[in-house]
Amino acid sequence: MTTTTTPTTTSPTTTTSPVKALTTKAPATKAPATKAPATKAPTAKTADNPVLRVAPASPAAAAAYFGASLAFHADVSDVAGALTAGGDPGFVVLDSRSTASWDQGHVPGAVHLPTALIPEHADQLLDRSVPVVTYCWGPGCNGATRAALALAELGFQVKEMLGGFEYWVREGFAYETWEGREHRAADPLTAPVDADDCGC
Repeated sequence: MTTTTTPTTTSPTTTTSPVKALTTKAPATKAPATKAPATKAPTAKTADNPVLRVAPASPAAAAAYFGASLAFHADVSDVAGALTAGGDPGFVVLDSRSTASWDQGHVPGAVHLPTALIPEHADQLLDRSVPVVTYCWGPGCNGATRAALALAELGFQVKEMLGGFEYWVREGFAYETWEGREHRAADPLTAPVDADDCGC
């Protein structure tokens, strides 16, 4: 018996190349036209201004900082005004310099207590219920800061007088030496020469 084999034919199938499928572009769609936002040309304030290179603090942070500064400091004009207004100023002024410095000149009515002696003598010379305002020579000296720290560590309320003895004299306020009271004309770079109030 003869067996006849009929050849089979496979119908062609259509295949898609994976690479071609990935590279086939979708129909192009035109994006709606948009106008670029206008930009201002850099100015001195926004480009390379050394003042604004670091941005100002937020108003809340600034208020906290400057409020704290006023809690820690007083200036010579305010101290002098309070001392000469009559009555109890509500605070005591402390000169934290050496005896030689004190003799050379000091704020009238101040208590003399050098910083190194504060731990030993503060309770003998000061009332803990009365705030203390410390001063030293001037802006180039941190003696008043160290004195204020020593007093605060002992439990005293304390502020530092900005400008120290130098600005007390330069603003035209009277001062005392071992020879008596003295006074100099106000330095026009520190205080008005024809007015009692600087307006600040």
